[in-house]
Amino acid sequence: MMSQIFLLLFVAIISIAGNYFRALTLSGSVAAFFVGVSISLGFGLKGLLLLGFFFASSSLWSKYKKKQKEKIEDRHEKGSTRDWHQVIANGGIGAIFSLLYMINPHPIFLIGFMISLASANSDTWASEIGSLSKRSPIFIRTFKAVDAGTSGAVSLLGTIAALAGSFTVACLSMYLFALSPALSFFIFIFGFLGNMFDTLIGAYLQVIFKCKQCGAIVESKRHCGKPTEHVRGFAFLNNDIVNFLSALLAVLCGIFIISIFY
Repeated sequence: MMSQIFLLLFVAIISIAGNYFRALTLSGSVAAFFVGVSISLGFGLKGLLLLGFFFASSSLWSKYKKKQKEKIEDRHEKGSTRDWHQVIANGGIGAIFSLLYMINPHPIFLIGFMISLASANSDTWASEIGSLSKRSPIFIRTFKAVDAGTSGAVSLLGTIAALAGSFTVACLSMYLFALSPALSFFIFIFGFLGNMFDTLIGAYLQVIFKCKQCGAIVESKRHCGKPTEHVRGFAFLNNDIVNFLSALLAVLCGIFIISIFY
């Protein structure tokens, strides 16, 4: 009982701190609390530490050279302060698998939890670090150089960051949950696969708009204070939905493969 109260207070403090330091909006802080509680129910403090590493490292990278990223953030629908949509997009799948593990403590749910965070970390590091590349990224639909921050574009720096993001979560998972090196490598691969799914969906299906005022290609419905024009993609597929779907696809693929070999 005391341990559960401790975890509840721990999650509450971290959620409030996230809002205080402007890493989370108020709605994001509330969502982070419920995600944290859900994960604590299934995986306890170890699960919270893994989740905390993702949110802390992602927040730090988003603040790193923030002024240099201002032009990129202007093209995106949201900034670096996460709202509840972004929290659920990155931590919602992990929360679901934690609750499933609480109901039925099967190792496959633990693996799904780890892959979801490895995928989220891979994609976030790729975006935050890759946007600092001195070379323009390549859009995978046309193989032409595009502006930094364009969904569906890749760069060498961003790819290395994506690999590093997935690798760190896999290593931390191995340490916290005493996984075998082979299983940790499996998490690393499918975490990075989540980033690849995100890139593909971002290039071919994610909604993109054009500003009628300045002509910029953006991801938001308003720019320069005016409504934007729909260019391509499905209207409901914004960046948050893409993040959620790419992590879910990575988890489902991982579970399918691991069920064959283990």
